[in-house]
Amino acid sequence: MTPPTMKAFGPRTLLVFATLLLAFRWDIGVGSAEPPHAQGIIATVQPLATEAGLRAFRQGGNAIDAAVAAAITLGVVDGHNSGLGGGCFVLIRQADGQVVAIDGRETAPAAATEGMFLVDGVADPQLSRTGPLAVAVPGALAAYREAVSTSGRLNLNDFLKSAAEIADDGFAIDAGYARKLKATREDILRFPATAKMLIKAGGGDYATGDVLSLPDLARSYRRIAGEPDWFYEGEFADEVAAWMRRHGGLISKEDFAAYRVKRRTPLRTTYRGYEVIGFPPPSSGGVHVAQILNILENFDLPAMLKNDSARAHHVIAEAMKLAFADRAHWLGDADFADVPRGLAGKPYARTLAAKIDVNQTTPVQSHGTPNHWRSDLFRKHTTHIAAADADGNWVAITATINTTFGSKVVVPGTGIVLNNEMDDFSAQPGVPNAFGLVGGRANAVQPGKRPLSSMSPTIVLKDGVPVLTVGAAGGPKIITQVVLAIVRTLDGGRSIDQAVSQPRIHHQWIPAKLFVEAKADQSLVEGLKSFGHRVEYLSAAGVTQAIRRTPDGRFVGVADPRAGGTTGTGMGVSDQAQP
Repeated sequence: MTPPTMKAFGPRTLLVFATLLLAFRWDIGVGSAEPPHAQGIIATVQPLATEAGLRAFRQGGNAIDAAVAAAITLGVVDGHNSGLGGGCFVLIRQADGQVVAIDGRETAPAAATEGMFLVDGVADPQLSRTGPLAVAVPGALAAYREAVSTSGRLNLNDFLKSAAEIADDGFAIDAGYARKLKATREDILRFPATAKMLIKAGGGDYATGDVLSLPDLARSYRRIAGEPDWFYEGEFADEVAAWMRRHGGLISKEDFAAYRVKRRTPLRTTYRGYEVIGFPPPSSGGVHVAQILNILENFDLPAMLKNDSARAHHVIAEAMKLAFADRAHWLGDADFADVPRGLAGKPYARTLAAKIDVNQTTPVQSHGTPNHWRSDLFRKHTTHIAAADADGNWVAITATINTTFGSKVVVPGTGIVLNNEMDDFSAQPGVPNAFGLVGGRANAVQPGKRPLSSMSPTIVLKDGVPVLTVGAAGGPKIITQVVLAIVRTLDGGRSIDQAVSQPRIHHQWIPAKLFVEAKADQSLVEGLKSFGHRVEYLSAAGVTQAIRRTPDGRFVGVADPRAGGTTGTGMGVSDQAQP
């Protein structure tokens, strides 16, 4: 079946379906007295990516196949956020109960040095954000291969070929894509191949509804499908290395050949009788989602959310602040830095909870010191995809090239936008990155090291049965989005669509401000101010995708309405939430 392209939709339709969630049922059952259950469900930020996932279900694939098919397609139709030039974390709960954590995070080149972004001893943020030095060795493709080969049923090459057809035929860009093109125009123009791909031939900007075709990217996808070594050991690696040599970059062909995905031990904790499974370092998200939940477990948050929303959100904000102070000091790639497991432990959470005053804000001067920090260690702009199937496979993939269009580098003839993940390292202790996050020695640049990430793919179980998968996009706001989705669902009794759509708060310690979405109720804002918070408004605090399994066995999914979210069905009766 030839994938539909966005040529089939007019600009008006695109605005309505800018984000799409689709459920697909196989066991409709003619004459059945019981309503059919969903065979599989998937949530993404783009309708063509969701359709790619559905097509995988129709072809006999499971949730892993559907999620990877969607991720590969997002590299075409949502290339400002993710793609094969970036990285990802893949968290899978297989039908047999085994949990698999695949680390496809990018790595620093072998020639990288701790001072590579310093000019006269001072960090130059532009060097780590735009251009050749900003690029780390991509890991997404290797991770998707690993996921499908170990847990899927279908062939990755078929996903690549289908996505290539979309790239060739073209797709109509939505308002968000057009806006990001315009916002990054000046940087895009610095790189001829990128400008040729993303700027109109006459120099004009693509507008909402314009069809963008990516023939070079289509060719690259087909080359990967036909030649397994083309990306990491063949012509693509040669071309990237040659471009880097000409333009002052550090990545070599040997860096590509040396790249390996890593199988990590999932991070597990509990929260009010639920098991929460997250991603370990180099994700800071798994650690700090667990840490924040462990802190909040010491408060009667269900009662607070019911009776005093401002106080509840004050306590949540204080827990966020404490966790991000620890992030700045302790977190990094556990293969290179000593990251204490105690950060995600219950005893340490109790000591942090004791520092929270439910009546007023408390200054946090520095990080805390978790239990056994010397000896108990972890072993050595973005999108999220959520998928589940009736067999019991649950998947959370968070993928990224970092900021919009990554480094803005496209090596001529490839069509692949390269990441700027080197900015996620600490260029200099205490110097903020593009998201305002500061870091310490644990996240300093080292050859082969993986930069710290806020990506937080999460799966929640009750009595061993998966009931929720959630993840988000939005830099450090990923962590707080995931926490809020879990707390509002499990403590607040909200439906998953309500939990995702409610106005959010975010605190990351530095800057010393509580960010609140502008649509938040004024009484909540005034209440937070009364506790001493310095409130700053945000138009939107990230984008979340989530799927929940209800007690009666239905799948309920939500694509964040902040991205223009809506829902639709593939075949059969819909079980998904209406945002």
